[in-house]
Amino acid sequence: MNTVRRANETDIDSILKLLIQVDMVHHNGRPDIFKGPATKYNAAELKDIIADDTTPVFVCVNESGEIMGHAFCIHQQHVGNSVLTDIKTLYIDDICVDENFRKMGVGKSLYEHVIKYAKESGFYNVTLNVWSCNPGALKFYETMGLKPQKIGMETIIGDI
Repeated sequence: MNTVRRANETDIDSILKLLIQVDMVHHNGRPDIFKGPATKYNAAELKDIIADDTTPVFVCVNESGEIMGHAFCIHQQHVGNSVLTDIKTLYIDDICVDENFRKMGVGKSLYEHVIKYAKESGFYNVTLNVWSCNPGALKFYETMGLKPQKIGMETIIGDI
């Protein structure tokens, strides 16, 4: 049975291992952008993120308490913006399922928990970004019912 809960400081080492997996998926797809193997946060930064109620982190654990995946979220609202409305958005900064637990419903459990949290917290919508070099994630999010909101595009004009 998958259980999703808020992350705490004792989860940091496991989360760091998952962040390396996330980075390597992106590094393998776009080594021109992502260094790999690396983490976008260090342990001290994770401690602060986990403690901040505007950046909730959720983990999915199995019966043994082993962390199988995480979801990093960020509260966003553009109050008083001249163009954007004041809606409350929950941005999913990162979802990762440990490569040893994929295809076991972990991602779905995490995503459904985030949606429940967003509804209970009065958010208007939930958004995320997905790299085109990660077709598995794109397919997963489409299966969860997400639709494109905007598309980022590029042209590469230089050498590395």
